[in-house]
Amino acid sequence: MTALLLAVIAGYGTHLLYTAHLLGWSGVAPAPTATKEHRRRLTSSEWMNQAGLGSVGISEFLLAMSSMFLLGALLALALFGSVLPMLAGGFFAASFPIAAYRQRRRNHLAIAQDAWPRMIEELRLLTSSVGRSLPQALFEVGAAGPEIMRPAFESALREWMLTTDFEKTLRVLRDQLADPTCDATCETLLIAHELGGTGIDRRLADLAQDRRDDVAYRKDVRARQSGVRFARRFVLLVPLGMAAAGLAVGNGRSAYITPLGQLAVLTALAMMAVCWRWAGRMLRLPTEDRVFAS
Repeated sequence: MTALLLAVIAGYGTHLLYTAHLLGWSGVAPAPTATKEHRRRLTSSEWMNQAGLGSVGISEFLLAMSSMFLLGALLALALFGSVLPMLAGGFFAASFPIAAYRQRRRNHLAIAQDAWPRMIEELRLLTSSVGRSLPQALFEVGAAGPEIMRPAFESALREWMLTTDFEKTLRVLRDQLADPTCDATCETLLIAHELGGTGIDRRLADLAQDRRDDVAYRKDVRARQSGVRFARRFVLLVPLGMAAAGLAVGNGRSAYITPLGQLAVLTALAMMAVCWRWAGRMLRLPTEDRVFAS
């Protein structure tokens, strides 16, 4: 155990020396902390809507986590044959639904980010060249948009048919999509609908160009990160595979049951979780705040 602790301290010291010499980082933190800005926190309903899971209740989400906890605990018990690794495996597996929902949310936001420049450009053409009214153009564009976004436009269309209140219609669309670009687009359309004028074409053109630049930047960063993301997943599987292989070597299973073996397993799992989380935070792309959120 002492050797393991010394190895961790030596490795972390090497990291500090390397980053201080080559990257100019200072302090004892793993990485320099960015300047903290006040950001609006998403509500649980906004988070679920962004993942396309607005109809999923909290009880269903907790049931999924409980099921994964039980499955992970049983698997860890079968591998290591002791209580503490079983609990650690259960809590680790219980985080899978959260990770899956986060990935689903990222995929939905990426699809929306890719689609909005084209949709805004179509809005501009329909309202300026074709002569459609703003509500009609909005619903036509939504009907031809990505499948994951169509239910929100259909709900907005129902609201418009019932009330003919454009502001309430846009509020329904914004609440269901919970997307910063949707907020900016809806606010632009609302101002144009209430005040009129000919500036809507230029505003939508500028907004579409801004969204295209943002999409191009994000695609370039994701392409550069692809190799690092693969290595991150691969490094996670290697220790787990070695631990499973150790069961078949000599008295490997009995070694896991000893107090020292349990402590080593818990330490290794904790280190893997911390490194996985840390690497994920470093690879995370910045997200926009919903400035015009309801």
